[in-house]
Amino acid sequence: MKKKYNRQPIINERIKYPKVRLIDVLGKQLGIYSSEEALKIALEKGLDLVVISNKSEPPVCKIINYGKYKFEQEKKAKEAKKKQHNTSVKEVKMRYKIEEHDYKVRLNQALRFLQSGDKVKATVIFRGREIQHLHLALELLNKMSTDLQNISEVQQIPSKDGKNVTMILVPQKKS
Repeated sequence: MKKKYNRQPIINERIKYPKVRLIDVLGKQLGIYSSEEALKIALEKGLDLVVISNKSEPPVCKIINYGKYKFEQEKKAKEAKKKQHNTSVKEVKMRYKIEEHDYKVRLNQALRFLQSGDKVKATVIFRGREIQHLHLALELLNKMSTDLQNISEVQQIPSKDGKNVTMILVPQKKS
């Protein structure tokens, strides 16, 4: 059975180490104390004793306002999450005998997806015996890759996939 990783820091009475290295609110080292003495000092100041690092010997504890500390940690995590962008694959579908205006609409869709950092899967769909016009689909996808070459790179060249022909474009790397 996998051990669940607990992200909650060890605070106050839950600290079971015999000795701890104590740091005050301002970040100044106070020295090595027993856990009980360190907790007493923290409680006298109306604050909490929190284990910052249990990797060292003795573990490092800091006297802080735990509520404020927890709030700051959550705020940092939220900011980091905002800055993350998960790329997804967006699909643009069309037929091999697409009109010029419709092609431009699909091109603009693909352009918008690429600018927002997503991959684009361009698909040309065939019905019935239309598959015999495979060369027209390949020409269409090559035209699209040429039209978008200044902001994208071809990750997967046009290839037949059942009754469809697909190509995958990715945003260009910023240098």
